[in-house]
Amino acid sequence: MIRTAALAHIRDRRLLQTRSIGKDIFYMAGGKIDPGETPEGALHREVREELGVGVVSFDELGVFTAQAVGHAPGTQLHMTCFTAELDGEPQPTSEIAELRYFTVSEYAAMDHVAPGSMLVFRKLHELGIVDW
Repeated sequence: MIRTAALAHIRDRRLLQTRSIGKDIFYMAGGKIDPGETPEGALHREVREELGVGVVSFDELGVFTAQAVGHAPGTQLHMTCFTAELDGEPQPTSEIAELRYFTVSEYAAMDHVAPGSMLVFRKLHELGIVDW
């Protein structure tokens, strides 16, 4: 199982997704939780590393489990997802090639989607936070 922390950053009823350099799939901003690190600690670290901004405040959206993309079948992703207020405008850092905000249908229409991201999109739509 791969344990991660992820950011659900919403703007204009769209959810932020990031694409790493050399990849063709967009994922939630965030990453693996290091040994001894809490999901909250990983959120702060990963948001700074990937988006170049700090987390001012956050709330846990939920824990999502799905097949981990790019790993052997049966490898599960255990993603603790947070909504958060940031201290600046997210920008791609050295490891991120592109940032984009998507509605559920815009993301689902991509050639490749991350199952974990789709779970978060559906949850946010059920809550009335993002558009279909």
